[in-house]
Amino acid sequence: MLNTGPMAQINPSILSADFARLAEEARAVDGADWLHVDVMDNHFVPNLTLGLPVVESLHKATDTPLDCHLMIEAPDRWAPQYAEAGAGSVTFHVEAAAAPIRLAREIRAQGARASMALRPATPIEPYEDLLPELDMLLVMTVEPGFGGQAFLDIMLPKIRRTRQLIDRHGLQMWLQVDGGVSAETIERCAEAGADVFVAGSAVYNADDPAAAVAALRRQAEEAAARA
Repeated sequence: MLNTGPMAQINPSILSADFARLAEEARAVDGADWLHVDVMDNHFVPNLTLGLPVVESLHKATDTPLDCHLMIEAPDRWAPQYAEAGAGSVTFHVEAAAAPIRLAREIRAQGARASMALRPATPIEPYEDLLPELDMLLVMTVEPGFGGQAFLDIMLPKIRRTRQLIDRHGLQMWLQVDGGVSAETIERCAEAGADVFVAGSAVYNADDPAAAVAALRRQAEEAAARA
């Protein structure tokens, strides 16, 4: 497993990349902390993206570790297989998991970081006791399913409450945000307590994706220092 890493981590989402050139697109964001891979099954969310074979291929094509976000039904069955396929971090949705504690332990047993995601309407408080089982918690700042959506400002208080819970328990846990993260919104997320940022179109629509990653990280770290 990886260590705690820098104060702010930027994970470009390949959902916004050119799927016909994924290996090149992965290399275009050299300097990123992780490569964020959105897996959708057209059941848990109304979209279909990619699955295990693509993750296996990407793992061979890039040295950047893979952060797989599973927006799928039955993650209890599938999530450990993504760790086996080479993902360094595997995120399941608590709304879809039958046994989230057991699942988190299975992911960790495969050598990956275990992460749990919450949809915008899902509160963090009922899952406080699960936090020690996790390496990261993902607060969705849009409804999962499609890239390019507008950031939901109403998620900022939830990010703050989640950070407070993590700190109260003294956990070395990452807090990730995903959805509408850009130069316009990343500082608010960092000030609220997030330290891992998934950015799709803000990176891949830039003229220089690697420079966009560095600029976003700088913004987030400066905002966190002010907070």
